Amino acid sequence: MSAGTAESATPAEHRRPRVAVLFGGRSSEHAVSCVTAAGVMGAIDKSKYDVVPIGIAKSGQWVIPSADISQWSLSASALPEVLPSGKTVTLAEVGGAHQLIVTAPNAVPEELGSVDVVFPLLHGPWGEDGTVQGLLELSDTRYVGAGVLASAVGMDKHFMKVVFEAAGLTVGPYVAVTDREWINDAEAVRKRVDRLGFPVFVKPARAGSSMGISKVDSMDGLDAAIEEARRHDLKLVIEAGIVGREIECAVLEGRGTAAPRTSMPGEIAVAPGEHEFYDFNAKYVEDGAAALSCPADIPDEAIARVRELAAAAFDAVGAEGLSRVDFFYTPVGELIINEINTMPGFTPKSMYPQMWAASGLGYAELIDELIYLALNRKTGLR
Repeated sequence: MSAGTAESATPAEHRRPRVAVLFGGRSSEHAVSCVTAAGVMGAIDKSKYDVVPIGIAKSGQWVIPSADISQWSLSASALPEVLPSGKTVTLAEVGGAHQLIVTAPNAVPEELGSVDVVFPLLHGPWGEDGTVQGLLELSDTRYVGAGVLASAVGMDKHFMKVVFEAAGLTVGPYVAVTDREWINDAEAVRKRVDRLGFPVFVKPARAGSSMGISKVDSMDGLDAAIEEARRHDLKLVIEAGIVGREIECAVLEGRGTAAPRTSMPGEIAVAPGEHEFYDFNAKYVEDGAAALSCPADIPDEAIARVRELAAAAFDAVGAEGLSRVDFFYTPVGELIINEINTMPGFTPKSMYPQMWAASGLGYAELIDELIYLALNRKTGLR
């Protein structure tokens, strides 16, 4: 499989397309976003693209961060962070072009030039949930990945399941819990959860990277798990534990009117020890805590079915660009969809690029293809 070029969308003056790599953000996944951006900026073809890094501090301020990607590495002792600055970056439409403007108190605004496409490497709320996508739509700026609605649905684990069920996909038993329900009648919530049976997984409805997720083996631990999840989101999804293997599939938008493309499915193997499930440390911090086998060691007919269902999930939420779709493969051969991630982890070691690498599309080629798709996609009504 080979990636295309962005030549058809290159501006009339035949300069290199300018790509703004947007990362950081206000969510609890700020550090993961920084690491993702370091991977992309280290691999992107700079002979083909003019790359401009833009960081979003935890305060929400847009800044010009350091271009030294080594400072965005992730370790257990120091999480990378975009820091506030005395200068603020704004993306604005000026004279029909999408310009980066730098402003500072008592200073004349400075133009940094136009932007052809934004690569929003943001995870979690205020970035992956349709908010930044809406901002880019307002400025009529092309960007990589899903649009406003698909991003919002993909971020909310409750409505994601509602859409999947409507599309005929099999989801596991769950209950959604709002802030009002928990505050007004916690006992009713406990009874609903008890009917699911234990163990259960308590999750913030709109967080990712396993932030705030707890496995609960009995009613005794439920309240504490709910309060931990509520630190990240006041809306929760509580899922029944499913006996099965975790199978993932990477999806890439088809060109033009072509159907979505799918990678060979992969399987996550979490090393024995402190990790009862695929948590944040296993994903990002501890080397060797988790490994991907691709293709997954499942029957050929199951592989074909995973790819079919992954493409169906991609279409069900109206995704574009990229997504990773996660399933449980049960001992009786049933495939239960867990979730779709419209902006999955994208470091060279992340599962999404690894699955495409195992399927014949390398990391740099994958980046190039995503930029191509964004540059050749019409703006508006996404």
